[in-house]
Amino acid sequence: MSKTAANTPEGTSLHAPLARLLRPLVRLCIGRGITFPALTTLLRELYVNVAEYDFALSGKEQTDSRVSLLTGIHRKEVSRLRGAGAPVSVVPAVVSRTSRIVARWLADPRFTDAAGHPLALPRLAEGEAPSFEGLVSSITRDLRPRAVLDEWLDRGLARLDAEDRVVLAEAAYVPKGGGEPQLYYFGRNLHDHIAASVANVMGETPRFLERAVHYDGLSRELAERLERRAKEIAMEALQQANREAHAACETDPGGTHRWNFGLYVYGEDAPPAPGADA
Repeated sequence: MSKTAANTPEGTSLHAPLARLLRPLVRLCIGRGITFPALTTLLRELYVNVAEYDFALSGKEQTDSRVSLLTGIHRKEVSRLRGAGAPVSVVPAVVSRTSRIVARWLADPRFTDAAGHPLALPRLAEGEAPSFEGLVSSITRDLRPRAVLDEWLDRGLARLDAEDRVVLAEAAYVPKGGGEPQLYYFGRNLHDHIAASVANVMGETPRFLERAVHYDGLSRELAERLERRAKEIAMEALQQANREAHAACETDPGGTHRWNFGLYVYGEDAPPAPGADA
């Protein structure tokens, strides 16, 4: 019997990092009512799909036997699951529309001040002056700007100031409440972060930038102060990247590639493990 990857030193070395990586996902699954049998069903489908498409040999047909060998899943089960296609993450319409409008408001010089901050916009267009109506119309003609504004006011994405101008409430589109928009970005952003890390681990040299600054053994006060400052630095970097990407897209012919620049800030109370050195 041949060794499985899990029994090789290389496979065994993944156990600890995978356990740490999966722990918060397991917490989410339990919290959302996804049982272990349901998760194993999903993993079984993914194993077959990844083996079928990502590990096919050039010029050779991918057989049930080879997929079974790669995954450890019985050949009859492989035959049943093959061809199902990878799970597709369709961008919810509200996410696509809202994120594009916010991105333009933050990046387009017509809708920002000299310092790059989003302008407070009059509701309706008056000549060539920037307006919320003009902003929305520059992204979509399928919805009335008033309908978009009502939705944003209801969700707290925007507010009206004393002069009845529309003010962006946050310098980014941040879905809340665990609904479809937030879960879409949850899957998209974690996928891209993990995919970048996996590409670096499996490649001979790191291709993607994937770095972190971390300090342990801090007081709560310092950790919270560093968290606040890190958020400020991160937002500055995201807004600068958005402005440059928006400007570059104006002259780009378009294609099939996509690009994602993401940042995260995390902190927790992590007492030393029992028996660890002080």
